[in-house]
Amino acid sequence: MIHSNDITGIVLAGGRGSRMGGVDKGLQNFNGTPLALHTLLRLQMQQGRLLSEQMINANRNLAAYEAFGVPVWPDTLTDYAGPLAGFMTGLERCESPYLLTVPCDTPLFPLDLAERLAQAFVDEHTEIAMAAALEEDGQLRPQPVFCLMRRELLESLVAFTQEGGRKIDQWTARHRTVVVAFDQPGDDPRAFYNTNTLAELHALEKG
Repeated sequence: MIHSNDITGIVLAGGRGSRMGGVDKGLQNFNGTPLALHTLLRLQMQQGRLLSEQMINANRNLAAYEAFGVPVWPDTLTDYAGPLAGFMTGLERCESPYLLTVPCDTPLFPLDLAERLAQAFVDEHTEIAMAAALEEDGQLRPQPVFCLMRRELLESLVAFTQEGGRKIDQWTARHRTVVVAFDQPGDDPRAFYNTNTLAELHALEKG
């Protein structure tokens, strides 16, 4: 069971942005606000009962990210090792029992994300809760960058990456992972739509 202020949220903005032409994705505007700041504000809107602190994982333009008012931490793994590097950074810096990971390029993620993922921890054996969303074909697809995890998984993640592991699903498969479906009637079908290109970002702005 997760209690008040047990969760720290981290915005993952450490990627290369290669599919956006190498730009820093987290600093691209969505409705006039940098994506990473928009994501941070969306996390803060659900701060409430469970979520306490927030931080950002970024590897360049650190001063720009620091201007958003929360701690900014680069990857401890080298060579832009992907989202797991951000997971590791968060677990290393997290002072609460749980870490919530959110990518910077999915600006419409649910405002009740933390609350619904936390419900998976009613079972004391749960180690990770991972969001899943409906695809256009009606199938549920896991969203592995949206995870709520126990802080004590850091040792496991360090060992996995030292073995050369970089895929989130291969690491989460080692643990008691619960998939949480965001498929209720009121759920936004675009909630987990991630913007890999500037064209996709502008299209999402227009609705």
